[in-house]
Amino acid sequence: MSGGKETPRQKMIGMMYLVLTALLALNVSKEILNAFVIVENGLNTTNSVFEGKNKALYAKFKQSMQDSKAKTEHFNAKALEVQKEADSLCKMVDDIRSELYSRVQGITKGIESDTFHLAALDSKDNYDKPTHYLLGDNPEEPAADAPAIKLKNAIKAFKDNILQTPKGLGPEQIKTYQKEVKSVKLGLDIDDVTTDDGKVHWEFNNFDHTTMAADMCIFAAIKNDIRNAESDVVSLLLKSVAGQDFAFDKVEAKVVAHSDYIMQGDDYTADIFISAHNSAQNPTVKVDGQPNVQVAEGVGKFVAHTGAEGFQEYKGNIEVQAPDGSMKSYPFSGSYMVAKPSLAISPTKMNVFYIGVDNPVDISVAGAGPSQVKPSMSGGSIKDLGQGHYTVRVTTPGECKISVSVAQKDGTTKPMGVPVVFRVKKVPSPTASFAGVTGDGKVSKGELQSAAGLIPKLEDFVFDLKFPVVSWVMSMNVNGAFVDYSATGPGVTGQMRDLLTRAKSGGKVLIEQVKVQAPEGVRSIPGCVLKIK
Repeated sequence: MSGGKETPRQKMIGMMYLVLTALLALNVSKEILNAFVIVENGLNTTNSVFEGKNKALYAKFKQSMQDSKAKTEHFNAKALEVQKEADSLCKMVDDIRSELYSRVQGITKGIESDTFHLAALDSKDNYDKPTHYLLGDNPEEPAADAPAIKLKNAIKAFKDNILQTPKGLGPEQIKTYQKEVKSVKLGLDIDDVTTDDGKVHWEFNNFDHTTMAADMCIFAAIKNDIRNAESDVVSLLLKSVAGQDFAFDKVEAKVVAHSDYIMQGDDYTADIFISAHNSAQNPTVKVDGQPNVQVAEGVGKFVAHTGAEGFQEYKGNIEVQAPDGSMKSYPFSGSYMVAKPSLAISPTKMNVFYIGVDNPVDISVAGAGPSQVKPSMSGGSIKDLGQGHYTVRVTTPGECKISVSVAQKDGTTKPMGVPVVFRVKKVPSPTASFAGVTGDGKVSKGELQSAAGLIPKLEDFVFDLKFPVVSWVMSMNVNGAFVDYSATGPGVTGQMRDLLTRAKSGGKVLIEQVKVQAPEGVRSIPGCVLKIK
């Protein structure tokens, strides 16, 4: 019966019902009454079919809620309300039918009502008890609490309630829904019937002196109409959800990156999804308020000519005609990084910082100005000298790391790649030099005696460092015995000069136990051996 169209089986049951009702009016035999069993069974089967169909409709609503809650929730709420109303009215019909069945059959209330079927009823032709129970002692003027009157009022309320517009819809949705709902034919007619004797009320026309056989079929038919009405309204609600969907004729796979500028070490992140659009309808695409985007076959191509360096953002709207004829606007935003072409060559195995000195470092990020670059480090300190120039101070051998972030326009910072690891080393030790000799070397007696003092020398080092002499020892073999003298500072003491006057050709002078002031503190360095020519 969904949509007002009866199936052949339903038409057959309806015809049988009319024929059997007519035969009943002629007071035919009880064998004829038994034929009503076929009608009731057919109506009950149809009810089961409607219940299964309605379950499928509610399942579609549940899936739609998971897929798109925003567009479904108002219609889903109304569908659940219709379900509740239908279940409540069907329960009322079952309660009335069960009570009537118990009275006519003479059984105790409380027995499972599902067993109350016409086939098991003994007094199928009883019309007196049904009339008095359903209409009261005065059937022509039933009391307000008579079951038939209550049922009539409940049917009216049910029809009024389920036809109400769902709450929370917009003006266009309300207009569309109210137009569609007018086409729904609910059945469940409770109007008065006009006869030769005048108007006959619905409850009197259906239940006055009708037999139990007819009443059981009437109750089954009412439930049939309830479930049919439920099905039609819920189908309309589901159609209303689908009616909001746009018609698309092209489906494509799309990959949209979260960022158009990726630094080495960062994760590349992209959204991969199915995109659908209508090639026959070109939307209006505006970027920064200007309709400057060319659209072809439903797809806009945004082209921005880049100028200034750095992080660039844009915003806009897509305007497209909705199925109901209204214009829908969908905002969007995007960003990209503009950078100058650049070349960077890094000697990765030379990433070394030395303790106790100002290690110069230049840091830059393509597409970001110097003021946007925010370096930090572990295992040391970094000082900004301006324009991308920095100095680093470290104190402990091992490793340190420098991390770089770029300040964004929204006030946040974005990490650039992974931290860069640097080795931390002590500066190399110098070698003691005396009279021009470093290490081992020959020297004349004149050069030896004219030497002013000890000089620490550090050859081929990137930093021009001075290592002040703290102390040192000069020793020499004099007449078979070693004589040594110590000095504080680089200069030669009087004792040392006196010792040097005794030097002989072929002899040796040893410079030992040299201590200098290094950046991290006092350090012992190698001495030298001078052989006298």
